[in-house]
Amino acid sequence: QGYSSAASDVYKRQVTMKVLVIPDVHLKPYMFQHAAALMHQKIADRIVCLMDLADDWGKEYDVSLYEETYDEAIKFAIKFPDTAWCFGNHDLSYYWNQLETGYSSMASYTVQKKLLDLCSAVPENNPIQYVQRIDNVLFSHAGVLNDFVEGYVPKAKYDDVDAVVEEINKLGRTEMWNDASPIWLRPQHSKMKLYKPRKLLQVVGHTPVEGISRAGNLISCDVFSTRSDGSPIGTEEYLLLNTLTWEFCGIRTT
Repeated sequence: QGYSSAASDVYKRQVTMKVLVIPDVHLKPYMFQHAAALMHQKIADRIVCLMDLADDWGKEYDVSLYEETYDEAIKFAIKFPDTAWCFGNHDLSYYWNQLETGYSSMASYTVQKKLLDLCSAVPENNPIQYVQRIDNVLFSHAGVLNDFVEGYVPKAKYDDVDAVVEEINKLGRTEMWNDASPIWLRPQHSKMKLYKPRKLLQVVGHTPVEGISRAGNLISCDVFSTRSDGSPIGTEEYLLLNTLTWEFCGIRTT
């Protein structure tokens, strides 16, 4: 296949063989408990969480569920300090006071406070970011579009993946609150080119899918989201990915 391990930079970085991915949470605190149980089985070396901890259908008034979800995330962050966290649009909508579908005015103060608590719970040298890189894999809530990189990263830094990730992670609400950003993009519904598709694999949530799947250099894994009636859209599995070979599978806990 044309998307093999792409190992040119691997040995310059910390080698991480297997990563467990927690996709969009949307007020399902048990997802952190299940992920912790999987980690205790030593099935992975590290965890990535694609966030969107807040909001779900018909839950706008259940403030205690918002609080419970963020509390579970905070406990998880303390227990697994090397977890890589990727901001989701449903988290940042409260931080930036941007209304969107599912936004709960009742829970806004709780989310704002708990999100700051979560940011404080992660190590200073491993903060929550828009984009995280492990080996030649980029993790983000929604995906890194090539046009977005060209629009916001100096041309001289384009070929330096770490520099690109660093520049994107410096951006704020003005640049990120749009449909082409790594918190809003829907690459599954577009033929637009992702950043460095021949070198980098990208792992995203954000767009609900029926099963974990790969198309080109994109793995989609938002399989815990539900329909408006509460029924599951996807298989409710956690992605287990080898960041060197790009082999992957779905893992269930029940």
